[in-house]
Amino acid sequence: MIVFRSEVGPDIMMFDEVAQRMMELMGKEVSARGVVTVEQLPAAIARLRAAALQDRAQHSGNPQTDQEDGDENAAAPPVGLAQRALPLIELLEISLARAKPVTWGV
Repeated sequence: MIVFRSEVGPDIMMFDEVAQRMMELMGKEVSARGVVTVEQLPAAIARLRAAALQDRAQHSGNPQTDQEDGDENAAAPPVGLAQRALPLIELLEISLARAKPVTWGV
């Protein structure tokens, strides 16, 4: 579990694999500890937003697998990158607005 933190927003907890993907998307080195500086926040936000938009575009309009209505055993649709990135994007935006870095693992 990796927790992204900022002095000005809520902690965002993610499983390691998801958090590592977010780090890659932000252009950060995948590590147990790190920081997105105030100067790096605009680029990190832009990169995550672009990845989220691409993910939505790839998965929008795709037909669901054939399932009978009311099937209690039907699997819920998977959580996409866009849904996972949104809380982190919001934390980054709040941090940018208040000129505070975002850290993890500290």
